[in-house]
Amino acid sequence: MPARKSVAVLISGRGTNLRALIDSTLAADHPARIALVLSNRADAEGLEIAKAAGIETAVIPSKGKERAEFDAILYTVLRAKGIDYICLAGFMRLLTTDFVQAWYGRMINIHPSLLPAFRGTDVHARVIESGTRFTGCSVHFVSPEVDAGPIILQAAIPVPQDATADSIAAAVLEQEHALYPQALRLLAAGRLSIEGQRVRIGQQTA
Repeated sequence: MPARKSVAVLISGRGTNLRALIDSTLAADHPARIALVLSNRADAEGLEIAKAAGIETAVIPSKGKERAEFDAILYTVLRAKGIDYICLAGFMRLLTTDFVQAWYGRMINIHPSLLPAFRGTDVHARVIESGTRFTGCSVHFVSPEVDAGPIILQAAIPVPQDATADSIAAAVLEQEHALYPQALRLLAAGRLSIEGQRVRIGQQTA
């Protein structure tokens, strides 16, 4: 089996998707290992999840830093750790175009809607207000435009007539925990290729 790819997971909060990613990479045949969990907030709960799993953690405080300054420090840390891929998992900070372009094709994110619908924040309330019958989540490559990168995988769920923003959030999060690990496995196995805005899934090459 080829050497596992090194992954950094960037978080800002609870780390529920982080836990799902960690659990999935415990499989003996997984092509990736989570080598670093990094947060822009020292109080992010996900850091404790990483520590409990024996994963190295790092904090780069973002408060008071310009985006370019923060991203330059982040880039240096990731390069020093030999990171191959980045997973954004509730990382609540916009990255500069230069940083995104440097990692394009190697950085993925999960968003709680069926992109390209409902980009941005307050997704679940907007879903209810719109009257749409289905929602879900999307894993996509990160591009300079927010929530606009090529889509890797999606999962859809119905929106009940009595749905609330909280009930949809809980249902979508359950789908996220299943979908994100699938996408990371495909990425680390070298099975994803980007053709314009389309992602093709091929045979394992790594």
